[in-house]
Amino acid sequence: MSRHHIAILGAGMTDMSRRDLSPEAMADQAVHTALDDAGIDADRLTLVVASNALGGRLCDQGCIRGQSWMRKGGLGNVPVVNVDNSCAGGASALQLGVLAARGADGPVLVVGVEKMWTGDRAATLAGIEDGLPSDYRADMRARFEAGENPGGSVLMALNNRWAKECMTKHGATLEQFAAAAVKARLHASRNPMAQVQTAVTMQEVLAAPQVSGVLTRLMCSSFTDGAAALVLVPGSAAPAHAPRIIASVARSGNGEMDYHDRLADTAADLWEASGLGPSDFDLVELHDATSPEEIYARASLGLFGIGEAGPATLAGDTTIGGRRLTVNPSGGLVGRGHPLGATGIAQVVELATQLRDRAGERQVAGARLGLAVNTGGVIEGDAAYIGMHAVAAGGR
Repeated sequence: MSRHHIAILGAGMTDMSRRDLSPEAMADQAVHTALDDAGIDADRLTLVVASNALGGRLCDQGCIRGQSWMRKGGLGNVPVVNVDNSCAGGASALQLGVLAARGADGPVLVVGVEKMWTGDRAATLAGIEDGLPSDYRADMRARFEAGENPGGSVLMALNNRWAKECMTKHGATLEQFAAAAVKARLHASRNPMAQVQTAVTMQEVLAAPQVSGVLTRLMCSSFTDGAAALVLVPGSAAPAHAPRIIASVARSGNGEMDYHDRLADTAADLWEASGLGPSDFDLVELHDATSPEEIYARASLGLFGIGEAGPATLAGDTTIGGRRLTVNPSGGLVGRGHPLGATGIAQVVELATQLRDRAGERQVAGARLGLAVNTGGVIEGDAAYIGMHAVAAGGR
């Protein structure tokens, strides 16, 4: 193992089907599950990086969220750094944690927590749309007025436009989109920590209420309460069987590139940094805010050829036990859930679980190498932030 590889010593996550827990309770559960898994006490930590997006709007905690929500968790005087990066806060915290762990004297904890269910749907939507620059957000609202967006979400309307673009450019079909939603919910039904616990049929997906354009309710991720945490140490300080983060790449967009071109550009950087290629991976935890986006992103990342991702999904090739790369064995954002600031960390919790052969009914047989892709925010059609992590099984 390279001296630059970072080991995942412990992982923890909350049950994302619950809506009754406070941010403090979720943070406590995820953090102490990860610490117990790592076999260490909180006072051994050298740094905590905490991610959250909506605490200022929804939880009356505009600043120092990590310190506020974990102050009763026995962390002592461990320094806490807070990260807010919309839907990619989790990957952002993990990126910082990886950098810190390379030079730290002890373990580093990364944790993401999000409380989205408060009874005020409009406030949650407004918080999600804070992931757009204010002037761009207002312009998008004006452009989506004319019946295109019955669900009221600017970002879902933008995802609808991407879905239609995928249909035009890649030949994707509604049936392929529906098949991705069916797969996500099937995988989630095998995940006891997922928000969704019921499988659905393609007919149910296609007949579900419209959210925006071609997007139906069952093709879209939902508000989710949840938290996830990871304990990181240098590879040289961990047992040989601990999974390793072997590459960590991040890029921010500025409106100069199309979102999906930015995905391709970032993936190319990851292949170069890791010495790997898209065909080397056994599974991917992919940012599927909608099921069409899963299909579009897979091609943009080079994991499938243009026009191949949709048919492969429809054929069951990306389902656990299928013939191709397994996509979102956790259920992804559509099935496991999308607690904004925790999602990027939850993706890597799933990879660590799979690579340690602990995933039970959803285990990907022989999984040795996994990829996590988390994106957040949109800058004039570009991705505000993309974080990617390649994770290898111990001993690889």
